[in-house]
Amino acid sequence: MSAVQLMTKATMITAFVAVMMIVVDYVNVLSEGTWQRALRGSRWIQYVAAVALGATPGCLGAFVVVALYLHRAISLGAVVACMIATSGDEAFVMFVMFPEKALVLTAILVVVGLLAGVLTDAVAPGDAGEAVCRPLPLHTGEPSCRCFDPRIIGRQLARPSWIRVVLVGSSLAFLLALATGRLAGGEETWIRVTLLVVASIAVFILATVPDHFLREHLWRHVVRQHVPRLFLWTLGALAVIAVLDRHLDAAEFIRHNPWAVLVGAALVGLIPESGPHLVFVTLFADGKIPFSILVASSIVQDGHGMLPLLAHSVPDFLRVKAVNLAVGLAVGAALLAAGL
Repeated sequence: MSAVQLMTKATMITAFVAVMMIVVDYVNVLSEGTWQRALRGSRWIQYVAAVALGATPGCLGAFVVVALYLHRAISLGAVVACMIATSGDEAFVMFVMFPEKALVLTAILVVVGLLAGVLTDAVAPGDAGEAVCRPLPLHTGEPSCRCFDPRIIGRQLARPSWIRVVLVGSSLAFLLALATGRLAGGEETWIRVTLLVVASIAVFILATVPDHFLREHLWRHVVRQHVPRLFLWTLGALAVIAVLDRHLDAAEFIRHNPWAVLVGAALVGLIPESGPHLVFVTLFADGKIPFSILVASSIVQDGHGMLPLLAHSVPDFLRVKAVNLAVGLAVGAALLAAGL
């Protein structure tokens, strides 16, 4: 794969992930965090809601679960369930590269997360410590944070801020590249249609939301925090795979050392960061590792959803990661032994 091809593929993946993050953030604010409040209830409601939030691509669901745990609103088992179910920003990438298998993987993570969460609370019951972490900002009741206000849309478009010009212009360029086939031109029709629909929704969102929402929720959160890191990690992962293909028969090495690769993938998953897992996502997309290794890596890793917990409680962070590592190795080993 040439340098131009690497840049093009990394750009396409990053752009789609950014667009999906914009849609998720928009829905969160539009619903005024209703899905956050669903976690406050019985243990089973916590488990189900936690895995549902975890299965939502991106970091928002995981951040909400950690915040509620630090507020003593949910159990440690619910955090375990969420972190097993989540794949962070990598979930967006997987749905771009292999959507059908990503759905199967997500279903497996949800089931495993539910079981692990229940078992964790049964073995080690207890609530969160006294540390407090603020939940996602919703700015409830502030007119400036309404997602859609027809009274100000015309004025905003007549005199757009530089952030709106940059974001709307970039989204239109992405939409045009999809429409002309310059990006995702070789993908199946339904995938291209899905990308076009999502990109069109993003253009609408960016053109109509208030400046406050655009600046605080999309520019500072999605663009500044996520996009540069995701692009660099994606480009790096693709470059690593390209180098391995050129100088080493990676498929042959993995075929002769699957158990070592399984353990390595699980250990890499311990890193509380979106990015390292992309190496295994890319290897699986290229057919170089079996599904079992991807499952093990996905169970252990959680993007950067655990960073708030690490900042507030190292012991709790280690407890969750230890459970996820044990579960990831056990499930991955069972699947690998079964030939998957």
